[in-house]
Amino acid sequence: MVCEKCEKKLTKVIVPDKWKEGASNTNESGGRKINENKLLSKKNRWTPYGTTKCIICKQQVHQDAKYCHTCAYTKGVCAMCGKQVLDTKYYKQSNV
Repeated sequence: MVCEKCEKKLTKVIVPDKWKEGASNTNESGGRKINENKLLSKKNRWTPYGTTKCIICKQQVHQDAKYCHTCAYTKGVCAMCGKQVLDTKYYKQSNV
């Protein structure tokens, strides 16, 4: 659960550029070397088990967020910025 402002940050795609002229993964534009191991050549690799942890339960979070999905829904806040998104006053939640 994220707010409208943080929803724009989630539009990043992991897939590479389309194979076309001017893309970063083509030989013509000088963006890619022949026989290059992409995993070894990257400086900042994406790690699925990053160092980002939930503030409340200390569980690892898979995105750039402060709260995990469960804690964000329980508190009714945006997972990324912590802004109040919905009122959970009348919700009947079992893990509160």
